[in-house]
Amino acid sequence: MTVKWSAGANDDTPLELKIRLLYVDGRSKEFTLGSPHEVSDRLFVVRRTFRLNDALPEENIPRWQWQRGGWLLVDRMTGRISPITLPEFDSYYSAANWYRDYAAYCGVSDDGKKVFAIVAQLGRRKPILKETLRTAPGDMPDSACPAPLWQRQPARVSFAPAEGEPSTFTVRGHAADLVNDEEEEATQ
Repeated sequence: MTVKWSAGANDDTPLELKIRLLYVDGRSKEFTLGSPHEVSDRLFVVRRTFRLNDALPEENIPRWQWQRGGWLLVDRMTGRISPITLPEFDSYYSAANWYRDYAAYCGVSDDGKKVFAIVAQLGRRKPILKETLRTAPGDMPDSACPAPLWQRQPARVSFAPAEGEPSTFTVRGHAADLVNDEEEEATQ
């Protein structure tokens, strides 16, 4: 179904979100947003969305608003749904792109002044990559930077922030390295 989501500095920009129900054993469990990413034949991840009561204490009528949430890990065999904690992930500014069990996205610092290139792996607490890209995100959702792009051989991820230089990193197991121009020319 399609719902309205208020965005912008004053929540004055209505955007449409296409959401769907996540069913487990024939019962609806969560509302989700976007397409799921298949991690394995047993596990997949999907972005959560939920309704929030935005009414002030003196208002007697609930004022429901849709909000984008974090990511959920779903096990097909057991039906278990677990929230995924992605470091520095901001549900308003971050647009994640998945490859295998890696999530690449632009994270925002707690004070909102820095934007980081982040690659996180499922099952690990610390990100395998956290590099500062620039300062202060814009006012619109997903504006910290567009969703990063993945390459398969070798596994690489490219971040292209709206302001600043694009950066490409090679992902090897539990580590990531910056690709410089000499390495780029040697592989082509």
